[in-house]
Amino acid sequence: MKKNVLEVLNRLISNYELDGYIIPKNDSFFTEQVIYDRLKLVSNFSGSAGLAIVSKKINYLFVDNRYTIQAKLESRKNFKIIKIHKKLPKDLIKDKVLGFDPKLFTNSQLSYLFGNKIKLIPIKENLIDQIFKKKQKKEKPFYSIPDSVVGYNHKKKINLVSKYLKSKKADFLYISAPENVAWLLNIRGYDTPCSPLPNCNLILSKSKKFYLIAQKYKTKKLLLEKKIFLEQIIEKKNLENFMNTLKGKKIIVDYKTLSIYNENIIKSKFSIIDKTDPCYLFKSKKNSIEIKNMIQSHIKDGVALTKFIYWIKNLKNKITELDAEKKLEEFRKKDKNYLFPSFNTIAGTGSNGAIVHYRATSKTNKIIKKNDIFLCDSGGQYKYGTTDVTRTLCFAKQTKKIKDIFTLVLKGHIAVANSDLTKYQTGKKLDILARKFLKRFNYDYGHGTGHGVGYFLNVHEGPQSISKFNNVKLIEGMILSNEPGFYKEGKFGIRIENLIYVKKKDKKLFFENLTLAPIDKDLINYKMLNDKEKDYLFRYHLLVYSKISKFLSKNEKNWLIKNF
Repeated sequence: MKKNVLEVLNRLISNYELDGYIIPKNDSFFTEQVIYDRLKLVSNFSGSAGLAIVSKKINYLFVDNRYTIQAKLESRKNFKIIKIHKKLPKDLIKDKVLGFDPKLFTNSQLSYLFGNKIKLIPIKENLIDQIFKKKQKKEKPFYSIPDSVVGYNHKKKINLVSKYLKSKKADFLYISAPENVAWLLNIRGYDTPCSPLPNCNLILSKSKKFYLIAQKYKTKKLLLEKKIFLEQIIEKKNLENFMNTLKGKKIIVDYKTLSIYNENIIKSKFSIIDKTDPCYLFKSKKNSIEIKNMIQSHIKDGVALTKFIYWIKNLKNKITELDAEKKLEEFRKKDKNYLFPSFNTIAGTGSNGAIVHYRATSKTNKIIKKNDIFLCDSGGQYKYGTTDVTRTLCFAKQTKKIKDIFTLVLKGHIAVANSDLTKYQTGKKLDILARKFLKRFNYDYGHGTGHGVGYFLNVHEGPQSISKFNNVKLIEGMILSNEPGFYKEGKFGIRIENLIYVKKKDKKLFFENLTLAPIDKDLINYKMLNDKEKDYLFRYHLLVYSKISKFLSKNEKNWLIKNF
């Protein structure tokens, strides 16, 4: 990271008579993955979540447990790394004047992070953009996906949301999250690296009229398909004037993705009566067509991953993390329905595996040594479906300690998969179940046990998750990840992840596996498993074999049989 960037930024901070400036990870659409990464430009930190405060005396980089090691390595001595779950900016900074871009923050974010003892000044022109001039390039237009592959057409979804608005006595819903616009209109785009998101907002009335807030050139395909009409497209620069033409008083917005800039525009015309976008919950409940297509996507993904595991477990020559990542991508690309990764592949061997969201680069790339364990977390976007799977692999006999820890992680993974959802109705309860075996030995992991997953959309989706803090009731059709782990800094990392979905039968809710790839038996201490857990493993590997064996070679089939 070049020091002169911080020097130039500090000169701008002085020019605006500030003590410091706040730089978030997100862009103005609040998506997890961004193409223009201001935080990385300033700090060199490449993780998916973080916040920097640059000042004359000290620079802070706030990250969560997933990124503490990575942040230290990438930002070096230019930033003081703070674990945000332990200390917030308001706990460290007092009586200062900090500048921020009102298009990149929500009111709830600023209130939570900075409280009321720090003076915050909105700066119209982003200071990072004044240093790094963004290259203006014409982006690809949005496109529709067929109703037949999403189950419900957009009119049916609009009816559903319209009924909700009427029940809340709201005149309008302002949808600020692109993923929710994508779900509602059955459209997709090319505006983020690993998710098919269309960067846009939408206004929906209780009378079912809707207006897409987007650059007009991006809507040309939608116009041709008659999914949207010219008078329904509003350029962002015209938003304020357009809002003044709407007849009504009450509006619902989303507190997580409504910027302060947009909130001020909306509040000048409407009374905000609720700050939760109902599309999140509607979108999380996948219909039978979506589940069917997700199952098919996971069969295709399972074939690619199983072929990769066989290949790397039987490899004789030395390869690096980047070689492994490239080879896995080659296996996925063999399927015509595969489009691109659903996130940046995590391929970490030895100590790199302990970095929860590690990404191999030319500087960090390691040779995968025979005695190390290798953690590979990857996923794909398919037509139509989203996958996410982690496997931890070994290539030589491991110590009893490593096998014991792997087995404790596995026991937590199985406990979640086998859980009775009439008893464990929320992610908070399931998270306790996943950790209980590790905690008997005072072990734990610093991330949630699982996140919601979208349908050919975000690999991370709410409102459902398996975490210490999530009280959302799990309902039929929700898809989540199941990924307990353990990380020894500077040594190794272990994680076992499958995607699962909530299924209903005879009025009972339970999890069904989507992911179809073997779990490495060479890392399991079978003496630590009870009969129920052993039976689960056998049945799981039998399921894997029954679904994907016809796509495997004879040697791959024989090897897979030996795994259960």
